[in-house]
Amino acid sequence: MGEQAVTGEAGAAPAPAPGQAPDAGATEGGASSRTADIVPGPGGVMTDEVGVVTGELTLRTEYADGQVALRVQYREADEWYAVTGGRAPLADPAGLDAVHTIAVGLLHRPEG
Repeated sequence: MGEQAVTGEAGAAPAPAPGQAPDAGATEGGASSRTADIVPGPGGVMTDEVGVVTGELTLRTEYADGQVALRVQYREADEWYAVTGGRAPLADPAGLDAVHTIAVGLLHRPEG
């Protein structure tokens, strides 16, 4: 799966790995996020706003106020969409990396 662009509250983001999206604005007022470029399998990713999205996407896993949320966008687009069912409580923000890794593992299916 490769590495993901990772930032935290302690400092600046490392350079993204090849094929990975930069993580702009990853730390704001206690919020943090992780991003990775993905290609979902057949059926795409269901979103609350526009239904199914397919093709080359960027996944963002966000943590704020005790909640983790998944969002996707078409690569290099401006609009982000909430992944349907992609919000859950997360008591410890240290779990963000694990949640992001699992989300990438579930949604990134370039071989179908």
